Order: sequence, then structure tokens, then C-alpha cells
Amino acid sequence: MYTDTERCVRAVRSKDARFDGWFFTAVLTTRIYCRPSCPVVPPKVENMTFYPSAAACQQAGFRACKRCRPDTSPGSPEWNARADSVARAMRLIGDGVVDREGVPGLAARLGYSARQIERQLLAELGAGPLALARAQRAQTARLLIETTELPMADVAFAAGFSSVRTFNDTVREVFALAPGELRTRAARSVKSPATPGVIALRLPYRAPLNPSNLFGHLAATAVPGVEEWRDGAYRRTLTLPYGHGIVALTPHPDHIACRLLLTDPRDLTRAISRCRWLLDLDADPVAVDDQLRADPLLAPLIDKAPGRRVPRTVDGAEFAVRAVLGQQVSTAAARTHAARLVTAHGFPVDDPEGGLTHLFPTPEALACLDPEQLALPRSRRTTLTTLVGALADGSLRLGTDSDWEKARAELIALPGFGPWTVEVIAMRALGDPDAFLPTDLGIRRAAQELGLPSTPAALTARAAAWRPWRAYAVQYLWTVDDHPINHLPV
Repeated sequence: MYTDTERCVRAVRSKDARFDGWFFTAVLTTRIYCRPSCPVVPPKVENMTFYPSAAACQQAGFRACKRCRPDTSPGSPEWNARADSVARAMRLIGDGVVDREGVPGLAARLGYSARQIERQLLAELGAGPLALARAQRAQTARLLIETTELPMADVAFAAGFSSVRTFNDTVREVFALAPGELRTRAARSVKSPATPGVIALRLPYRAPLNPSNLFGHLAATAVPGVEEWRDGAYRRTLTLPYGHGIVALTPHPDHIACRLLLTDPRDLTRAISRCRWLLDLDADPVAVDDQLRADPLLAPLIDKAPGRRVPRTVDGAEFAVRAVLGQQVSTAAARTHAARLVTAHGFPVDDPEGGLTHLFPTPEALACLDPEQLALPRSRRTTLTTLVGALADGSLRLGTDSDWEKARAELIALPGFGPWTVEVIAMRALGDPDAFLPTDLGIRRAAQELGLPSTPAALTARAAAWRPWRAYAVQYLWTVDDHPINHLPV
């Protein structure tokens, strides 16, 4: 979008928050870059130039606006709607892969050379992987500076910087303030969390956001010991590269309040990325709803409660295991099966609030389970053990960097995997916005009640007009049934 100057100017003049993250406005006279919804008086058109990313602005010598804080705007929804190498690279950079594994590690995960990834990112985003990762490190550093009392040296290494000097130089260059000045400014306006060691932050999103199905689904399917709904917040444990964590996510009218307790602050970038992915916070609900509303049978559902998101997962392997456990059983039974696995094979953790007890077991931990001890039909045991074996040995990878169609082909080749299981994993674990469940019982009931075709083949043909947002159509169709997944818990 940043190449369409006229459209960008209109968005800036109208201060349209829907375009935050789609592009950034750099002001040639002040050398400051802003989000489109910045509250200041818009500059003259001849003084505006537009960039596709904050990293490109920083690389061009612009610093972040102190009023609108463009570095904290929602991410571009484009990266979650595409499965090409650039989109997969952006999702991996958001997960902190470049900080942990470098550009060669990023390229190896994508199956390309480092030079080719660099060329593709420069062509589309105006910045290479190192510049994009640097911009993310700067934002992580700012969060740690403003929300914790960690010494600056600890902040520097936790954010991914290789030295304190590089940290100081980057913060001054990006924010036009020294790290100490950032902390002093924050102390005047940010209230410290009551619990020591907790990192409190706000996760932005594009309005509207309907929390009912999003948090209702997560709470209704929560695995005891790993997840819970408490005091208006969804809480769960997280398995992270350097340790583990506990997160509490609370919906608010203009943001999601996020409280993180980490065993290692270096996991902050990964934890934030996982939380945003879980809640689908980088989606563009207006674009999705506008297209789905064109179907007269879907329009009433959308008008009644717009802004539904797709509830995802923090770990693709975890969700695949849970999807198998949930085959042809009730939500309560699936929770019971998962809770038994957690108690037997999960890693125990300490929760200051007492409700969470374990991390969900990794594929490696489940690889040694005795299938005879599973209270499942024999065919389901075979399905589960085959899946766990493929995940443990690396022959099957389910994550933000997965190629959607390749992952589908690998899943359907496993015993016991039918279209429903494959598509629900594609929707919630891989993040494919076009995943569709025409054989789902709830979808078939909704189709029959709304007057849509009720057979899978006919419904799939009708749903062609909903592409590429069929996963969001599923969320609206599920609301026809009065199921706990559609309601926030009391």
C-alpha cells in the first residue's frame, strides 16, 4: 500500500487507525516517522514519504514519534494472510529467530539461501532481516525499560543486543532518548505492576474486536493445569526457548492487557509474538467482515457481532496433539484426555496465583508414552503415537514458518487424519485464514438453519465466495449454536 501516495495521504489526513501497521509516514523536515493515526497536525504532502515497515524508516535515518509511538502499532495483517517466503520470514523474525539463530538460521528454516531472503525482504519491505530484527530488538528493549526495574545491561542482553554499547546507540537513534531518559519518562506515566518480576504491557489491535468467541473458545477448551480463566483473564503456561513463562491476557475496549512472568527475560519477544498469534491481533477485521458481509445469509451474523477473530494456539505441536484427542468426542472429554497427558508427562511449574501447574508435554516427552495406558480406542492410540513420533523426530513441523499446503499433505498421509482434523490444525495451528470445516457438525447445523447448502461439497462450493477468509466465516457460523465457546465465562 505504501506505494499508493494518494491513498496513504487520505489515510493520514483522516487519522484512520485501520491503516496502522500497513505503512508508516516519514516527515522529511523533522526526520520523524509516525503511524497513520498520529494525533498531531498532518505535515504538508510534499514533506511526506511512506515506508512499508518501521525498520525501513529507521534504516533511512528517521526516528520514532514520541506521541503516536509507531513502533508499538499492530503488525501488518498481510503476513498472516500469506504463505510465501516473505510472509513466513516475517513471522519467524517476529518470533525472534534472527536473534537466536541469525540470518543463516532464518534462511535454513525457509529452505532458501541467506542472499535470496535478503533480496526478497529488501524488495518488499525496504529492509533486510538484520534491520527488521534490530527494529524489533529496539521495541523489546523499550518494553523492558518502561515496565521492569532490570538493570540496563540486563535489558540489553534480554532484548537480544550483543553489547551494551550497541543497545545504547540503537535506543538513542530510534527513540531520540537515552535508555535512562525513557525509564524516567515512563515512571511518570506508567504504574508498575503489583507483582515483582511481572512484565505488564498493552497489546494493540485493529478495531473492532469481539472477545466473546475468542476468549470463550480458549476458556471452554482450556486444559486443566495448563490453562484457566480467572478474574476476567485467560491464563496459561508457555514453553519458550530459554525457559518457560505464565501469561494472563485480559480483553479491554482498545487493547489486550498482557501480564507476563518469565523465567528468562530473553524470551519476551517470543512470548509477545506467541500471544499476538494466539489472539489473531494482527488481523484486519474490516476487510474480512466487508467481504463476508457480501453474502446475504452471513450478513446478519456479522452485523450482530463484528470483529470476530480466529482463536489460535501458542504451539502448533501442542494443538495437533489436542486435535487428535478431540476427534469424535465432546469438548469436556477432550479436556479430560489432555489433562491426563499433562499430569503424566508435563513439566511442573510454580504459579504464584496457584491455578496453573504444568507445561503441556513436548513431543519428545510424549514419545515415550505407553499407548496401552491411554483411555482411547486402539485406532486413536495409533494416530496419536504416529503423530507424536513424526513431531519428535522433526519429519513433521507445525509452526508459523510452515508451508500450509505441504503441512496439509504431510498430515493427511498420517493414519487417522481426515479432512476435519487437517483443516482445524491448518486454521488454529498454522494460521491459514482460508481453512474451512464443511464436515464439522456445528457448521452443518448452522448451514441448515441459515439456509446454506448442508452437504460438504455444496457448502464448499458456496463458500468459494468467502475466500480467502473462510476461517473467519467458520467463527461466525459457529455462533448459530448456543455453545460455551461463543460466550465469555462469567
